[in-house]
Amino acid sequence: MRARILMLALMVVSVFNPLVYASQDQVIRIGFIGSLSGPVAFMGKQTLRGLKLGLEYGTQGTMRINGKKIELLERDDQFKPDVGKQHLISYFRDEQVDIAVGSSTSGVTKAMLPVAERYGKLLIVEPAQASSITGKDWNPYIFRTGYNSWFYAASNAMIKVRPGTHVMMMAQNYSFGKDTLNAYKSTVERLGGHWVGAELLPFSTTDFKAPMQRVFQKMKKLKGPKVLFIAWAGSVNAYAKVLREKPQRYDIDTYTGGNTIPILKGFKKFKGMEGTSYYYYKIPKNPMNDWLTKTHLERFNSPPDFFVAGGMSAASAILTALKTAKTTDAKKLIPVMEGMSFQTPKGEMQFRKQDHQALQDSYHFRLTTQKGVDHAVPELIRILSGTEVDIPIQNQP
Repeated sequence: MRARILMLALMVVSVFNPLVYASQDQVIRIGFIGSLSGPVAFMGKQTLRGLKLGLEYGTQGTMRINGKKIELLERDDQFKPDVGKQHLISYFRDEQVDIAVGSSTSGVTKAMLPVAERYGKLLIVEPAQASSITGKDWNPYIFRTGYNSWFYAASNAMIKVRPGTHVMMMAQNYSFGKDTLNAYKSTVERLGGHWVGAELLPFSTTDFKAPMQRVFQKMKKLKGPKVLFIAWAGSVNAYAKVLREKPQRYDIDTYTGGNTIPILKGFKKFKGMEGTSYYYYKIPKNPMNDWLTKTHLERFNSPPDFFVAGGMSAASAILTALKTAKTTDAKKLIPVMEGMSFQTPKGEMQFRKQDHQALQDSYHFRLTTQKGVDHAVPELIRILSGTEVDIPIQNQP
């Protein structure tokens, strides 16, 4: 009886005393979802690392903002759309997560998009690139710090295609590959190039002999400049495998965009190749990138790669928004973030108001080699700004 009375007394105190809930109210929960296992685990692990470093940098090591503690949760989507979707539901429904970040691949991310709208919470997309994420599949709760496949495709077309250039492309048959293909083809045609065709291959392709034979059949008799663009994600060095088939014997200029440092290790023999890239740690010159490079080298004995920079960009966007809005209420954050500028390892980015895509630089590079460096080094030729690449707004009716 006494125990029951004590329990009732505690319940009454908890109802009328807000201090009981103060600890929960004083925490901001950020939930990360990425591929931490499977074929693109390196992407998820790098993004998570960058997110942690970005929160550390942006809070000067306190992990606090607006007087509140930041808690970072993490989940592995296992490269499966249904798993990523369920993690996001759990975050928003059960774990009081305020803002989510993810995911590594476009297929998983697209499955997560409607969940953000259903629960009225923000999803910061990083690093998934499919243009449809901020296009036909977009909703107002989606903001993307990550590179859009249009940036990648259009910038790479801009440095190679001239009126009359014959063009083909090779990519993987999934969301990123198909969206990149559509963007590249559209840009080629806008630039006056002649579109010959594309090879869309399974994600896990490792043998490129048959696809290249089909490319040769279409291109070998064409007169004038000929270009083959390779857009490939994952750990397979598709560009190196394609060059083994000797496309140069048919005067086909074969190239690809920038890549991760492990892939660049296989590019040392391709000195002189030009393309455009999302990031290489030696290119941007700004305090945040300086700190990231120094800290990453000290802690991990390696320079930061693509997805580390992306994770840090997502953290910076979140902290900038929270500092300005002083709330985690998505409906109040959205108008603050539309048009918002924020600093990243790449320099300043800005969320476009119409589709919440972060406008950002692309880097036109030429591969070179440097003594003591175990990978090909992308040497900057020039910076293509986010407005110069001019990606279309695709989420409007």
